[in-house]
Amino acid sequence: MRNAAMDRRRFLESSGQAAAGAALIAAAGGTTLLMAPDGAWALTLETLSGQDGATLLKALRIIYPHDSLGDQYYAAVVEALDQEAKGKAETATLVTDGIAKLEQVYPMPFVELSEGNQLRALETMQDSDFFQTIRFKVIAALYNNPQVWQAFGYE
Repeated sequence: MRNAAMDRRRFLESSGQAAAGAALIAAAGGTTLLMAPDGAWALTLETLSGQDGATLLKALRIIYPHDSLGDQYYAAVVEALDQEAKGKAETATLVTDGIAKLEQVYPMPFVELSEGNQLRALETMQDSDFFQTIRFKVIAALYNNPQVWQAFGYE
């Protein structure tokens, strides 16, 4: 593995750049495609905007940082939240309002903040319904993924 010596800071910086630099491609029918810059993964958003998806992806990586996991596993959680929001108006409102509040903590976009300021922004929201909703979705969608188990060395 070429990047085995990569430290946590370099990893988080590069994954943050991937989330922040993801290409947005508008598709027919009101859907948005959020794609990794290198094309390694893509997700379809039907309810959330591309910027909301990128913000949510970065927030999930900060809340649950796992150096051994690529962004595609966190993107699957974003996609699951988007699908839930598509079917439930209250979830859509909760998630979009939560992301908007997260974006207002500092005078610059969340994905452009330093890792420390991203963490501080999330800490201001840790008791909110938004934070708890995304936290539980990670438990359901990320930690129940057999491919993630393999990355953690589980059989």
